[in-house]
Amino acid sequence: MGADTRSLRNRIKSVNSTLHLTKAMGLVASSKMRRATDGMLKGRSYAASVQEIMSLLCASPDCAKNAYLLPREGSRTRIIVIAGDRGLAGGYNANIFRSAREYPDAEFIPIGKRACERFHGSMQTVEHFTSADAAALARKLCDEYLAGEYDRLGILSTVYVSLMTQRPSFTWLLPFTPQKPEHPADVLFEPDSNSILQTAVPEYISGVLMACVRESYASEIAARRMAMDSAGKNAQQMIDDLQLQYNQARQGAITQEITEIVAGSGNESR
Repeated sequence: MGADTRSLRNRIKSVNSTLHLTKAMGLVASSKMRRATDGMLKGRSYAASVQEIMSLLCASPDCAKNAYLLPREGSRTRIIVIAGDRGLAGGYNANIFRSAREYPDAEFIPIGKRACERFHGSMQTVEHFTSADAAALARKLCDEYLAGEYDRLGILSTVYVSLMTQRPSFTWLLPFTPQKPEHPADVLFEPDSNSILQTAVPEYISGVLMACVRESYASEIAARRMAMDSAGKNAQQMIDDLQLQYNQARQGAITQEITEIVAGSGNESR
């Protein structure tokens, strides 16, 4: 019986250490959540503005035959994959990698430590990904697209729906598909719309990429916070169950000792 109580004490101590760890990680995620959310909202706003400008440019007849707009017959595909820097975030990374399997012939460009490990890319973190990094990658991808090194460019990231819900999202970036402007207007472009479009596409890809990185980062933090909350609740429940078993084991040991003492004293009286 003593061995049972000793084993239960050790298990309670081990689970209690896990509980402290999950609480600490949950607090860290909570402290990062506001900054991540602010960055996500700014990224969304900037991407929407760039999208509106692109729609206005593409509405111009001069841009109809621009290389970024013309569809291509080839199937060489590149996909930017944005995953997390760390684990312990529920199904966040697994959902992204599951979605990536839908494009078995694509060449993946990973962002985030977990994505870089998965797709053997140079280490590029999500948390410290900057607008300069986005601009450099966008220019490189645009130059290679114009050089005919690939035919389609997409981005696989995570959309933040709420603190409890984040879902994978895929968007095609190139060739650019014109959309009707939300606020149509007669705009005069100087020197001409085609030249401006040629310059604007790298800015567009950079803006969308940065917005997706910030939204994915906010999603990762939210997913980790919820995962740590759930793990903490499970650990506390396990501690309560183990404590109950420990108390029962102790009570059983005490009862056995009393029984042995009473039985021993009865034998002596005879």
